[in-house]
Amino acid sequence: MSAKNLFSNTGLRWLWLAIVMLILDQLTKQSVVALMDYRESINVLPFFNLTYVHNPGAAFSFLADQGGWQRWFFTAIAGVVSILLVVWMAKTPKQDKLIAISFALILSGAVGNLIDRMMFGYVIDFLDFYVGNKHWPAFNVADSAIFVGAGLMILDAFRDSKNGVEPSEKNIESETKDSGVK
Repeated sequence: MSAKNLFSNTGLRWLWLAIVMLILDQLTKQSVVALMDYRESINVLPFFNLTYVHNPGAAFSFLADQGGWQRWFFTAIAGVVSILLVVWMAKTPKQDKLIAISFALILSGAVGNLIDRMMFGYVIDFLDFYVGNKHWPAFNVADSAIFVGAGLMILDAFRDSKNGVEPSEKNIESETKDSGVK
């Protein structure tokens, strides 16, 4: 398959979305770093602050209090997952838009946080939602992309199971339609 066909006939056609979200993630993080002091919090709405924090751990600061080994552990995981997502996007038929979009969003988030970990040893977080004095752990655009991508992936799985299509059958059906075989 030529490079043109690879990008027009597979899930790689959504790679632009991953790039746009990655740029948005990095621009917002660098804006926070440039415009705010570490741990500074700016009230935006009665349930939302911009709060500049560092997260050396994973989601919800998991393993944040460890000795530093987690930086390389999470870097390796993000690198492997990113490669797998690109491979899966390349194997996803263009008709499977929802799963390809979910892969692109998860890819952008994984790479966005991977860049932070490699450059700084932590992830820059700044979106702080709360109710009363109960705060959700701060997060960023990359985390949001991963969350939305995972949600779309679950939606795609439920949609396919509702239609009685197994994932392996879905790929066979898509390939059969592309080749004109009935």
